[in-house]
Amino acid sequence: MRGALRFFLVLIVTGALLLAVAGLLAYQAYEGEGPVKEETVVLIDRGSGVRSIAAELKEQQVIDDALVFQVAARLTGKAGRLQAGEYEFPPGTSLREVLDKLESGDFVVRQVTIPEGRTSYEVVALLEGIEVLEGDIPELPPEGSLLPETYHYQWGDTRQALIERMQQDMQALVQELWPERIDGLPLETPEEAITLASIVEKETAVASERPMVASVFINRLRRDMPLQSDPTVIYSLTDGKGPLDRELTRKDWEVEDPYNTYYVNGLPPGPIANPGRESLEAVLDPAETDYIYFVADGTGGHAFAQSLDEHNRNVRNWRRIRDGEDE
Repeated sequence: MRGALRFFLVLIVTGALLLAVAGLLAYQAYEGEGPVKEETVVLIDRGSGVRSIAAELKEQQVIDDALVFQVAARLTGKAGRLQAGEYEFPPGTSLREVLDKLESGDFVVRQVTIPEGRTSYEVVALLEGIEVLEGDIPELPPEGSLLPETYHYQWGDTRQALIERMQQDMQALVQELWPERIDGLPLETPEEAITLASIVEKETAVASERPMVASVFINRLRRDMPLQSDPTVIYSLTDGKGPLDRELTRKDWEVEDPYNTYYVNGLPPGPIANPGRESLEAVLDPAETDYIYFVADGTGGHAFAQSLDEHNRNVRNWRRIRDGEDE
């Protein structure tokens, strides 16, 4: 009798020890360092079940055992809450961390920067080149309707949704800045401000110059002088589909096109690009100057002038620099 009791006690103790060991191993498998050795990005397709998710993670060496993953997902109640998406797993990610990430939808967040002064055609082409975005952009957005900025997106976002965010941001910016404009501007609508800002954007990449460049065009509009902006000529020649693959000529200035501000007085019928915040601010609050001319100065900036004689001197100086005659 005592022998039988002793036997059962041994069985109980042994079973308890085995359970303890199994529990410890399970805990280590769940909480311990995972097999992934370097940052690994895994894409979980829509409609994937726990079995296919486990297989993909095992193939990418994020987990050691697909069956263990499935068991852990079901025991923790996470199996039905794992989300499709693009995930990044750092080295040593544990099984628990993998499940938590997939359950919470801690997706990889990407970003795209839309440079100031790109045309809508160029912005659409940029988005079309991003493979993880989905869908087409059914029609070209109106020129000047997109705010150049850095935008975040995830796998599965649509290109059209990103375009709509850019448009909403531009509308919000204009609604913010238009009421703060200075008095007496020769601009009647926010759309005219965007048009002029797009010209300023294309004329200079030097942020500190934009209020000066804006003042030149504002002064010309007030005096009913043609704007004579080369970027508007380029836009009329290319339809905004990219840079001109040659130098402008005097003959180009004579092109009969409403966007050619050598050919028409005043503003063109619409923007020639998508301007950024700084160009819009410059147009709505330009520098106070009497300048009506400017030309490149050879340093990346521009030389400004109040008279034609002064401007011609600046032009001659620029040509000497351009032709390598300046010491």
